[in-house]
Amino acid sequence: MEVYTTEEQQVEVIKSWWKENGTSVLAGTVIGLVGLFGWRYYNEQQQVGQETASAAYNEVTAQLAKGDDAALEQAKSFISAHQGDSYAELAALQLAAAAVKANKLDLAAEQLTQVATNGDESIKPIAALRLARVLNDQGKADEALAQLGKINNEAFKAQVAEARGDVLLKQGKPEEARDAYQAAADAGGLQASSELKLKMDDLALPAVTANEAPDA
Repeated sequence: MEVYTTEEQQVEVIKSWWKENGTSVLAGTVIGLVGLFGWRYYNEQQQVGQETASAAYNEVTAQLAKGDDAALEQAKSFISAHQGDSYAELAALQLAAAAVKANKLDLAAEQLTQVATNGDESIKPIAALRLARVLNDQGKADEALAQLGKINNEAFKAQVAEARGDVLLKQGKPEEARDAYQAAADAGGLQASSELKLKMDDLALPAVTANEAPDA
């Protein structure tokens, strides 16, 4: 490393360095400032966008409580305009629930299929479980069972087993349904579902007394 012994030499070195590098330094500074303010602007715009989407979502869910066709159409428009956004997925779940109440099962299945297929991993199991129930109501037992088979989240183990029992029972397979309900109970389903115990009781085998025991 060179050592500069006089102030004049140091000044000349600085001038020479600035002549060679000054433009790139200024450019880098400008780019850095633009990037900084650009990032702040982007974050602010994102925040504004999220707040707007949140307000619109709240309006959609409030309207869905009415359950009329206008509310369903408003929800569909919101979902279409916010594709890929978590609010759109939540709105799709709400729309599906409202559609079920309005006996529009095809609309419910359509919305739930989209979320179960393309939604966030945290929401997919919920959509898939609800879709299986809708398919069962539509008399599409095989499709319902196939949908349940795609849910691998352990947190939904009891719910999946109970829903499988519902499908099997509707198919006229009470013994398989009872086994499914028992699996749901073993997975802690009795704590989460007040109906599970009733379903198990309805399918319990009649008690066999000593006098009624079959011959060995």
